[in-house]
Amino acid sequence: MERVAGQLAGNLPFVVYRKPKEKVVHALLQQDKKLHEVSDFTESGFVLAPFNSDRPAVLLKVDVQLEAGHSADGHTEREAGTVPRVNPHERDFHINLVKKGIAKIQKGEIKKMVLSRCLRIDCPADPLDLFQSLLSTYANAFCYLWYHPGVGMWLGATPEILLRCGNRQLTTMSLAGTQPYRQNTDPVWGQKEIGEQALVTEFIHKALESKVSGLTTSDLESVRAGDLWHLRTKLSGRVHGSLSEIIEALHPTPAVCGLPLREAKQFIHEHENYDREYYTGYLGELNMKRERYRTPDKSNSENRAYRTVTSTTELFVNLRCMQLQGNKGLIYIGGGVTVDSDPLKEWEETVNKSFTMLKAIQGT
Repeated sequence: MERVAGQLAGNLPFVVYRKPKEKVVHALLQQDKKLHEVSDFTESGFVLAPFNSDRPAVLLKVDVQLEAGHSADGHTEREAGTVPRVNPHERDFHINLVKKGIAKIQKGEIKKMVLSRCLRIDCPADPLDLFQSLLSTYANAFCYLWYHPGVGMWLGATPEILLRCGNRQLTTMSLAGTQPYRQNTDPVWGQKEIGEQALVTEFIHKALESKVSGLTTSDLESVRAGDLWHLRTKLSGRVHGSLSEIIEALHPTPAVCGLPLREAKQFIHEHENYDREYYTGYLGELNMKRERYRTPDKSNSENRAYRTVTSTTELFVNLRCMQLQGNKGLIYIGGGVTVDSDPLKEWEETVNKSFTMLKAIQGT
């Protein structure tokens, strides 16, 4: 982490991250302060894209690439600790926001929308300590710390893949529905969560069926992400269009926006009363070259002579995230609203989701 700390001290762009269930931490360093933007997704680097797809995605150029091993320190079951005192105005605003959303859905204009809020808290911890806390707490999430002096600092532990693409093979997922994790208890899903997840899966399938051949859909499954359960369906196939077409078709999905997309997005912009910026956008490796060997055994020189270099893209939805502004932290949290939603339960869902970042802060 010394090189990353030096990069931060020099006010230079970087990202440090670990993929789900892996034990390798990657650091990508850019050696100048130039702000690059993605134009057609043929570029190579690390991309950070906003929720609003009309705004440009930022590309971190890779001048230095580093790797280091990391294993969890055993604190994967940290208690959530003290919850920040609820601001009654913020609570009432979000509950009323959900009520407005339900009323819109009942009129038949929208099937589903994702409504969110921003929790502002004191956060004096060192950013690299926060990142280390995320690594130790969330082994099954994509954990990252991203910085550019022209954009700011973001970090998070997201459970959701937007897409993986390499050698024209594509994998994506629909992830919707949320329940708190309770030890030794399997989740029991209601109609609201099952219906919400089905809407997302149907959207993704329709969005990809003309751009991906051999499109397959997995069975519905429950997956755990930290202290939460979610419903997940995986979709895969072979890409015969461009990467930009695939990303444009997928982002934003109903899992972070709603259905129909245009109407849901308009409601969000008019009623959420804040700018999501990069929350519910996406981030990750864009056209990064990876070397692969027949065997990882370094002592086997014969098999390691068979090396292939592939270009892969692996993007994650920017959920369970926080923006750092000096000694303040902005935690972004939301949930899907359908005709079966209960406004108070939707508020409680955002409280449960806030624990992801709160636990990381308290872990420092």
